[in-house]
Amino acid sequence: MKTKFVFIALLLMFQNLFSQNITGSWYGTLDVQGQKLPLVFHIEKEGNDLKSTFDSPTQGAKGIPIQKTLFENNELTFNASNLGITFSGKLNTQKIYGIFSQSGMNFPLILTRNAETTTVSRPQTPKPPFSYNSDDVTLKNETEGNLLAGTLATPKNFNKNQPILVMITGSGAQDRNEEMFEHKPFLVIADDLAKKGIATLRLDDRGIGGSEKGKEGATSEDFATDINSAVNYLVKNGYKNIGLIGHSEGGMIAPMVADLNKNVKFLVLLAAPGIPILDLVLDQNKKLAEITNLPQAAIDDVLAIKSKTFSYAKNYKGKDFKTDFTKYLEEHFPKMTAQEREPYIAQMSSEWFLYFIKFNPDDYLSKVKIPVLAVDGSLDMQVSAKENLAGIKKSLIKAGNKKFEVLEFEGLNHLFQTATTGNPSEYGQIEETFSPKVLDKISSWILALK
Repeated sequence: MKTKFVFIALLLMFQNLFSQNITGSWYGTLDVQGQKLPLVFHIEKEGNDLKSTFDSPTQGAKGIPIQKTLFENNELTFNASNLGITFSGKLNTQKIYGIFSQSGMNFPLILTRNAETTTVSRPQTPKPPFSYNSDDVTLKNETEGNLLAGTLATPKNFNKNQPILVMITGSGAQDRNEEMFEHKPFLVIADDLAKKGIATLRLDDRGIGGSEKGKEGATSEDFATDINSAVNYLVKNGYKNIGLIGHSEGGMIAPMVADLNKNVKFLVLLAAPGIPILDLVLDQNKKLAEITNLPQAAIDDVLAIKSKTFSYAKNYKGKDFKTDFTKYLEEHFPKMTAQEREPYIAQMSSEWFLYFIKFNPDDYLSKVKIPVLAVDGSLDMQVSAKENLAGIKKSLIKAGNKKFEVLEFEGLNHLFQTATTGNPSEYGQIEETFSPKVLDKISSWILALK
């Protein structure tokens, strides 16, 4: 649900070049349906071979290994068969003119030594000195023992009866600023709230920044224990009015923690799931498939596979999912090659995914009686606003909650940027990190709580 996983599949992975003059950094811009994706390739000599990595600056992707690359007779050929990607280009006077292909889609790609295409602007990113206190802190997960590191941002002369929020990132390992595509939305939110008298505690996810990795195979339920421990840390340090603010999967975890810990006084849910996760991911896959230029028959085939395999995972009751799922794919999808199966099996077999796909937000939202603000953008393609906000509202009514508000913001995407289409490929292209309209709504709603 978090964006870093969405369009990386369109990028390149290469290795093994055979030329000295090809070494160094190469820059190009992939044009995908009008969306510009700058790429940077770093090639260095390693013995008789060449070793390469690539960056996608607007997507926050850096140092990604490259595999299966040839350079012969001034022709550069890349083959990333695990992603269905190929590139073939001809070197001519320090430019490589080529075609990038994936799943039947072809895009021109020119690589040069010119770095100008990679410049990005993030005008909302706060810069020190700050007008409030910003202190690094560490705390222990009381249940599992892993160390968590973060930043406590408190206004000057802060009264510990004033509101403070623990911030919860979305899917994928994120730092305390929830940085992606060189945007730092949690830093922007924390900065805005601190200037308005509201404190925050934002944490590095497990295995990122100063936080320990913790146990293998952690799920959303484990992440909830991190946040629960953060709430208890604030309680021990005298804070009285503690809330949670969660984005995407973080908005799924927040009600789980509220159910665990009665010290949580209010919730702010940003693009949070409100319908069963199986329904959400199928809807997400449908929306993302429809914005490609694949033939409709190919889209239908992919979505049919997703529907059947995701449903299999949700309903699985056995003890060895990986083995049983491999047999299921071999039996029901015999045309799927071993190379196509392997990454799919690896993703589906993770403990995180198997917990996630079975999850129903109503199990926790229907117990929440504390104040809740739930917001989303009308152009959100990852957590569709109408369906999920309606689901949240239905669950809170079931809970008998008397103090909640659900609000859809027109023209905003999953990251709460002012967008044109909501296509995830826009995330890195948009300069705005987080809509000021939503920032104002969050702070005004919190300050109005009695």
